[in-house]
Amino acid sequence: MTKPAPMESGSAFLDEKILALGDWRGKMLARVRAIIHEADPEIVEERKWVKPSSAGTPVFSHAGMVCTGETHKSVVKLTFAKGAALPDPAHLFNASLEGNVRRAIDIHEGDTINAAALKQLIRAAVALNLKSKRK
Repeated sequence: MTKPAPMESGSAFLDEKILALGDWRGKMLARVRAIIHEADPEIVEERKWVKPSSAGTPVFSHAGMVCTGETHKSVVKLTFAKGAALPDPAHLFNASLEGNVRRAIDIHEGDTINAAALKQLIRAAVALNLKSKRK
């Protein structure tokens, strides 16, 4: 009987994904990843929702899920698990606005990132996770 292959780490999965994209989406995902880690050096990169039809989704976590970092044909999407509960004074959220829980940021080719505002969102999401854990 053979053992199943070990699940690669979330960081290794994200490294591979960025390299495999080889276009603006890979560069943008790498940029967003760097901003997320600048905002919170304790962020953990995970790989979730692996299934036969999907290699999985990169997830950034600290005391729970903060956001996913997905790539689609024309967009890099950051979906915040509890985005509806987060302050967004810079109005970064531009997708999934109709839901009661999640909010997303769709980044298109040529868009620039407001790094300071994204860092505030990351820190607010981590603070909310930590607050929820204490209850």
